[in-house]
Amino acid sequence: MSGIGIGQRPQNRRQKAVKLLWIGIWLAYLSAPVSDLLHGGHSDGVRVLGWIGLVAFVAWYFALIFRTGRGETNGVVLASVAVLAAQSTVLSLTLGREWLVLFVYVAISSGAALPFHLARWTIPAVSALLTGVALAVPGGTSYLAGLLFPALLGGYSMTGIRELVRTTIELREARATVAQLAANEERLRLARDLHDLLGHSLSLITLKSELAGRMLPAHPDKAAQQVADIEHVSRQALVDVREAVSGYRRPRLSAELAGAQVALATAGITADLPPADPGRTDLTGIPEDSETALAWALREAVTNVVRHSGAHRCTVRLLRRQTLDGPILELSVEDDGSGSPGSSPGHGLTGLTERLEKAGGSLEAGHVGHGFRLIARAPAGRTTDVGSGP
Repeated sequence: MSGIGIGQRPQNRRQKAVKLLWIGIWLAYLSAPVSDLLHGGHSDGVRVLGWIGLVAFVAWYFALIFRTGRGETNGVVLASVAVLAAQSTVLSLTLGREWLVLFVYVAISSGAALPFHLARWTIPAVSALLTGVALAVPGGTSYLAGLLFPALLGGYSMTGIRELVRTTIELREARATVAQLAANEERLRLARDLHDLLGHSLSLITLKSELAGRMLPAHPDKAAQQVADIEHVSRQALVDVREAVSGYRRPRLSAELAGAQVALATAGITADLPPADPGRTDLTGIPEDSETALAWALREAVTNVVRHSGAHRCTVRLLRRQTLDGPILELSVEDDGSGSPGSSPGHGLTGLTERLEKAGGSLEAGHVGHGFRLIARAPAGRTTDVGSGP
């Protein structure tokens, strides 16, 4: 249709011309009234009035059809249909049975321009008016059978087309909304991943840089080892960022436990952690999404301890528990510092909450005693103790 959207009004002259052409094709059925005006034996005055009435009917019909989709109220449309019905009645009663075909256009325009809850009443009403006028016009009953069925069928067909148009438009809008939501979700995922990855890696790089600076010039060998560690962390951070951008980043608890041990030791914080060895940390049956969410939670919690808490000790516990909703894996990270996040959650905790909820879990975080504790829970497979320390 040359770029004309279904159910949408034309936006330029070319689209208007194409729509006008398609509507104009159906005006061929007006050949009966035209023939009556040319060869019906009417006086000149009647012919002039007949042509004026026919042109007025066609003009009003086009105006009503072209208004579809412009947002007029149903009252305006009903009034327009009533005008067409009145014109059809007057022309049929005064000029004869050939003009009964106008009622078919009234029924079709009613189905095209009105919502179904109104059209389902107006179409039968127009058909009833057609029947009444046909009975009143001499010889009209011979035309009634050939016009009543097209009026009903054409009117209700247009209601179906209108509903199809409306559904198509809603479907297109829904697809656009889904695409936008998917794009927003991907942006959120990337933002969470980069925050968690770079926050942890840059904190570790900062700590090791400070440590290397303190070792120089008295202990160049130890400083060189810290610099080598910085290079390793930087390279790993670059790999992690690339994986996050590609959507392949899935951290594992065993790797994050090992990383947490290094980060806490570098910061001079005593660490009480479960074993980082996968063979000693039983994660059998844990869903991949649950392990990934808990691994991110461990990384973010340890990063906050290193950067903000001022703690001397950090304890990490990883336990399986049985609840009414089924088995869960619970990760708790507790420190004895005083500088952990306050009551207002930052981007990290907000991102963790979203990750865990997406995996079917939950997050709790807050001050406890003289420190701060974070508890993350995610669905697990079976009920046993994973272990609480080395």
